[in-house]
Amino acid sequence: MPGNKMNESFVAWALLSALFAGMTAVLGKKGVEGIPSNLAVAIRVCVVLVFAIGVAFATHQTQFATVSKRGLLFLGLSGIMTGASWLCYFRALQLGPVSRVAPIDKLSFVIAMLLGIAFLRERPPVHVLMGAGLVVVGVLLTLRP
Repeated sequence: MPGNKMNESFVAWALLSALFAGMTAVLGKKGVEGIPSNLAVAIRVCVVLVFAIGVAFATHQTQFATVSKRGLLFLGLSGIMTGASWLCYFRALQLGPVSRVAPIDKLSFVIAMLLGIAFLRERPPVHVLMGAGLVVVGVLLTLRP
């Protein structure tokens, strides 16, 4: 939008996130073949942990003392939700095709938006609400036999 002073670089990062998440679905589906889904998540978490610590150190973002107790609480709760999401996601991948699991997982956008409205007092514009509605319609279409 003209005149919008918001930093729009988030779009590029969000697109990269979507790319990596899409790749995660396919790689996860192959990786979960023949092993218990919870073990697959445990392996994934170990890899993510090593990777994330490496990136934090490589970018010199290791000032742990600057993290408030409140920030630590919310990051901890977020980590638990991530773990629960991954456990459910890998189990779903074990039981169903990526083409049906991944779209359902993307309902997380709609849920996050609704939680942002309810708890963060965010006010998304009408076109974003309409987009969320289209996501729901798209997911419903993928569930049809």
